[in-house]
Amino acid sequence: MDTLRWQAGTLFLLDQTKLPFEEIYLPCHSWQDVRQAISVLAVRGAPAIGVAAAYAVVLAARTLCQKGGDTPFLTDLEAICRDLDAARPTAVNLHWALTQMMACARQYEADGAEATTAALEEKAVAIHKADIAINTAMARFGADELEKIGRPLTLLTHCNAGALATAGVGTALGVIRELHRRGLVSMVYADETRPLLQGARLTAFELMADHIPVTLITDNMAAWTLKTKGVDAIIVGADRIAANGDTANKIGTYSLSLMARELDIPLYIAAPASTFDLSIADGSQIPIEERNHDEVRSFRGAAAALPETPVFNPAFDVTPHENIRAIVTEQGIIHRPDAISVPAFFQH
Repeated sequence: MDTLRWQAGTLFLLDQTKLPFEEIYLPCHSWQDVRQAISVLAVRGAPAIGVAAAYAVVLAARTLCQKGGDTPFLTDLEAICRDLDAARPTAVNLHWALTQMMACARQYEADGAEATTAALEEKAVAIHKADIAINTAMARFGADELEKIGRPLTLLTHCNAGALATAGVGTALGVIRELHRRGLVSMVYADETRPLLQGARLTAFELMADHIPVTLITDNMAAWTLKTKGVDAIIVGADRIAANGDTANKIGTYSLSLMARELDIPLYIAAPASTFDLSIADGSQIPIEERNHDEVRSFRGAAAALPETPVFNPAFDVTPHENIRAIVTEQGIIHRPDAISVPAFFQH
């Protein structure tokens, strides 16, 4: 089951709003189709969003080639990239992929629009393939790190940082998959992850499909689970990491980090280098997306509150670097991330 695939000039996205009960692929024939899919979370997870956006740029370039017009090709393409970038403001992989694609477009601009479009397709395919390799490398580094605990592990994870969030085996779940392959997973506790239940619908679904032992819990059971079930470590993904290691991830991660600190349980982040935003000093500068209030008032048509109930619905929160034991990347491990160790890691 592929999260996304590029076939005959069309991007097919696994509609994650339908999982785990239906497996439906959305055909995206235009960049607007991709933007809509990103916006409504039909495709989600920072790495997967980045790959999808790269293909959206290809679709946009093809449309611009066909319609022509007085505005320069690159000017129109830049405007479309800005529109795509606004679809999910917290996930920096989206911005990273669009930056990569625009750099490619500028490189081939002198060759004309059609040649540029062909180069953009090659670039998008390369980004897609690279994400698969990045996931595999991250899984290996993360498993090597957690294997040092020296026994089969009881783990807890939040939201979905698996194959459904990437083009490969996943970030946090990629590490768990590799640990399981080595016979080192005793149990994985998966937070349900309100309000859209990515843990219940996606993470539990993925782990069960791979025959990895998993137990689903509600978010407000996490502290008691950590305290009473012998959890060895927490591992989650990330949507943006600041230069000091402060990490934006799905809402509820900050709460987990406070629990982990109180109970002396290590918290690990698994994220590719493209998730780091070294242009911002700390987490206070990370924009936090606030989503539709009806996501909290109801779920799949079933009301949970009165329609006029006031709601606060941030999609992400920021975990301070002090609460993070290490960040797992495809290039290695950043232990005790801070304003010195994170930039130094990327300078070596």
